[in-house]
Parts: sequence; C-alpha cells; structure tokens
Amino acid sequence: MSEERGRFGRFTDAVLGGARAARDKARELREEFRTSDEPERALVAPLLPGQELRYVGLGPVRVPATHKAGRQLATVMADEFVDSLDPKVLFGLLNIVNPVVWVDAVLTPVRMAAGVLLLPGKAGAVAAGVPELAAPEPASPQQPVQREPIPLSTEQEAFRALFRLSLYRPLADQLVEIAYKRRYVFSGDLATLAGSLLLFLERYNGTPLAVTGTHLHLLRMGPRPDADRPDRRQPRVLWSVPRDRVVRVDSEGGTAGLTRFPSTIFFDDGSWIRIVNPATRDDQSRFLTAIRELPGNRPAP
Repeated sequence: MSEERGRFGRFTDAVLGGARAARDKARELREEFRTSDEPERALVAPLLPGQELRYVGLGPVRVPATHKAGRQLATVMADEFVDSLDPKVLFGLLNIVNPVVWVDAVLTPVRMAAGVLLLPGKAGAVAAGVPELAAPEPASPQQPVQREPIPLSTEQEAFRALFRLSLYRPLADQLVEIAYKRRYVFSGDLATLAGSLLLFLERYNGTPLAVTGTHLHLLRMGPRPDADRPDRRQPRVLWSVPRDRVVRVDSEGGTAGLTRFPSTIFFDDGSWIRIVNPATRDDQSRFLTAIRELPGNRPAP
C-alpha cells in the first residue's frame, strides 16, 4: 500500500511540475508579447495637431477575402464567378443604373479624404508618395503596343494614379470589380465611407488605424524596426473620418486567439466594413479602450 502511495505521490508531483512549467512558459510568452505604442504615437502625433491621440495600431489592417455572413458562398463561387462576368453585368448586380454618375460619386468621399485628387495627374501621384506612378505605365510584353490610353480628366487621372488603376480600362469597370470582389467584407457601395476606406486598404499595405478623441484615421506607416536599428518611418494620414460618424464597432476575440482580431465598423451612412488586425492582445486592448465610448459588441475578457 505504501508503495502504491509512493507511486501516486511521484505521479502527482510530476503532474504539478508540468503544470507549473506550463504556467511559467505562458507567463513568459505574455511578457514577450506585451507591447507599447509609444514610439508610434511620437511619430504620428505631429500629424494630428490639436487631437488627443489615444491609439496607434502596431500591425497592418487587413481586409479578409470574405465576410462571415457570406463565407460559404464566396468560397465556392468567388474566383470563377468574378472572372466569368462582364463588367456590365456587375453593374446590374450592384443596381448601378448610371456608371458615369456612380464613378463621380465614388470620387466624392475620396476627394474629401485626399486633397491630392485636386492636383494634376503627375503632381497627384507625387503628392500621394508614389512618384513612380507619375510616369506612363510601360507596355508589358502581352499588351499590344497599339492600345491607346483612355482619355481622363485631370482629377480622374490623379485618382487613377493614386489607386494604381489601369490606363487602358474604364475606371468604372475597374471600380465595380473591386466592389464585387469585396462584397462580403463591406457594404458593397464604394461611394460610402466604408467604400472609400476600402479603396485605400486595397491600394496600400501596412496601414494601421489610429484613434483620437475626435477622429478615426488610416495611416501609411511601415513596421517597427528592430531595436538595434534607427526608426526612419515617416507616417502619412491616408484617410480620416470624424468619430461621430462611426455608429458602432463590433470586435471579436479572433479564431487565432493571440494574433488576429476581427472588427466590423459601422458608419452613419449605413455602410460597414470588416477588418482584421494581426496584432497582440495588448494592442487590441488599447484599441478597445480608445473606442470605449462607441457602442458595439466586445470580446469576452
């Protein structure tokens, strides 16, 4: 009997030892992933004078390929269906009666967000931080040399250059394809606040959100360099919206647990957009604290 108790005691000690080791490892990982956004705040604050800077994201904001409400349908049909449809059919699916008026409506929220659209085409491209776009697009081997660029107004050319759209296809066709491909991650109308935000997310990589007491901003800013390297980042504000135009923000814990946090942002014009932020729990906690006045679902602690 005493021998059996001794074996049970050794087994218990082994289990408890393993539990303590696992607990210590979990604490170590939590400390490793504990972060601060102070370096980013120092870089971004001069861009937003007079605003209380509450949060700057540490990871790029990504738009997932599908929204959860339409995941099954999109997974099965998205790629094949999009490639097979003529843009004119897409206009019909999106209830776009007058494509010319629709494209002008798309320009409106982007024009409000980016003053570069009021500049001539080349100057707009340079001001947008992409001077390589100021030069004409070189002809690819597959592209017939005799193709002529579609004539555009000065403002349309700046818009095309800013979002890297093709010179040789109508803007309306290209924009409606973006809207159709992303129909499960935003409201489906590019001429809305969610739609204008989606255009910038489509155009740029490395775009964290920033939250102030009065606005929600989308930034152009690269990743934080290693500790032994100088920080030469030069952030820019790509898109902004007053916070009173944000109706609610629904946030989730994320399926990956530690590093992916989906949120759906709803605007007062009826549009919404779903984003996924690859970040840490500390980063998500700072974001939720920054938007604490906004209604919405929050992940369980």
